[in-house]
Amino acid sequence: MAKCDICNKSVNYGNQLSITRSHISKRTSRTFKPNVRSVKAVVDGQTKKINVCTKCLRSGKVKKA
Repeated sequence: MAKCDICNKSVNYGNQLSITRSHISKRTSRTFKPNVRSVKAVVDGQTKKINVCTKCLRSGKVKKA
């Protein structure tokens, strides 16, 4: 399962709506998966390979090795 090691972002579940003739006719379930990358980063002074979402990478929460 995809999960960010920094912010614990994981898979969310919701409904996919099909819209026809200005009203919702059908609802089917779908999953929203986070954009997780495997990155070598410095954790507690050591380099480790961790799974990080791209939002944490862009915001600078992770220092790459």
